Amino acid sequence: MPDMATLFLFAAACVALTATPGPDMLLIVSRSVTQGRASGVVTLAGIQVGTYAHAAAAALGLSQLFLLVPIAYDVVRWAGAAYLLYLAWTTLRSAGSSVGSQPISGSSQLVAIFRQGLVTNLLNPKMALFVVALFPQFVNTDAGSIGLQIMLLATILNLIGLVVNGAVILAAAHSRRYLISGGRFAHLPGYCLSAVFAGLALRLALAGRD
Repeated sequence: MPDMATLFLFAAACVALTATPGPDMLLIVSRSVTQGRASGVVTLAGIQVGTYAHAAAAALGLSQLFLLVPIAYDVVRWAGAAYLLYLAWTTLRSAGSSVGSQPISGSSQLVAIFRQGLVTNLLNPKMALFVVALFPQFVNTDAGSIGLQIMLLATILNLIGLVVNGAVILAAAHSRRYLISGGRFAHLPGYCLSAVFAGLALRLALAGRD
């Protein structure tokens, strides 16, 4: 396993990365404000399971496919953009109903939100490239199984993400009551969530590998 100095250095990098607002945090905040704390937590869980999947792919060498076969990167990128546009459309259609004013609590709804967070993460090829670029810098080929080291690093990243994004979820869910307290703006969070999905789709569609 990597030594403690390496792990502390990696943890410091993870703190800086997770504390910087990005697509994942934006999605988590939007879910929490729109549908309550449980939705934010479940979205984060889906994203973190996706992180483990990307780490496992990196350990198996599958993530290198995006570097060796550029069209594979583009296929996943466009699939991700299309999926996000689909979420934007379905969210917009339901924004005028309970989505904009009631927290999500049913198990089937939470499973759907978890799946959306997971698929959104899996269909983001930039996440795969991020793992390929960052994790090997903290892997010691003489310190045991490369796969186990990569999964350990993914666990550290997820634990730090849980703390940082957990605080974000609590803050966003707390602000929810003020955003939906007025009847005229009760459904505004739902429209905002739809806009977030559309914006993420556009960002992914226009993004290159750099």
